[in-house]
Amino acid sequence: MKATALTGRTLATAGLLALGLGVAAAGTARASSASGAGTATGWIRLAHLSPNTPAVDVYLYSFGDSSAMIVLRHVSYGTVSPYEQVAAGDYSVAMRAAGASASSPAVLSTAVDIAAGHAYTVAGLGPESGLRLAVLDDQLTTPPGQALVRVIEASLVQRVATVTFDGVTIARKLGFGSVSSYQPVTPASGTIAVTDGSGHVTAEVSLKADTVHTIVVLDGTNGLETVDLLDAAGNTADPLGGVATGFGGTAPRGPSSPVPWLVAIAAGLSLALTAGLRLRRLSRA
Repeated sequence: MKATALTGRTLATAGLLALGLGVAAAGTARASSASGAGTATGWIRLAHLSPNTPAVDVYLYSFGDSSAMIVLRHVSYGTVSPYEQVAAGDYSVAMRAAGASASSPAVLSTAVDIAAGHAYTVAGLGPESGLRLAVLDDQLTTPPGQALVRVIEASLVQRVATVTFDGVTIARKLGFGSVSSYQPVTPASGTIAVTDGSGHVTAEVSLKADTVHTIVVLDGTNGLETVDLLDAAGNTADPLGGVATGFGGTAPRGPSSPVPWLVAIAAGLSLALTAGLRLRRLSRA
């Protein structure tokens, strides 16, 4: 009988301990999340849009820190990363040949000042011989009920492109390596057409109300291609994703999920309840 009673008390103690640990850890997770939410942040994404430049490794550094906080490996032409949320402040982006040592001199670098609530695309543009890193200020909201569209001309074959949406001109005679301004358009599902020069390509896109798009003109394996990047939607001031790759290396992570601690709390409650019922039965006996 004593051994049974001792087992019941042990279960009760273990249950209360698990419950206490779960509550404490959940509180810590909530505090961490609240602390992170109060930090002023912006967004950045990285793109390789130079047709005759080989794959590169791309690094993002916080200003004054020699340790890269984000690294993308073997980024090839046509790749646009998803946005990554970072604290507002000064950063630098560096490109190195794919596989080169992180301590080797950068082939190309540029500074980026990330303002709170703003999003940026840092893109490698132009031919290999004249490669440059362009910092693009990305729009996140639209005029009410409208869509916004801009064009990045990244085709070395086309070199000059006029881009229309259902006959409405979005960019006229845009030169290779150039970026147009955002143009408001009436929301609809329709045809993006690229003309001028020797190339011609069309693609069906859906431009919904309160969405922001970047159309990228690329050299594909079978001729011209277009990629529709949905930069933002819903006028929430939060950007969306990219294409073809994601962040690697030491990409920062958001606050940890409270779910594991909620599971621990539930387990503690269950254990404590079971032990309590067993002790009650023993006392009656």
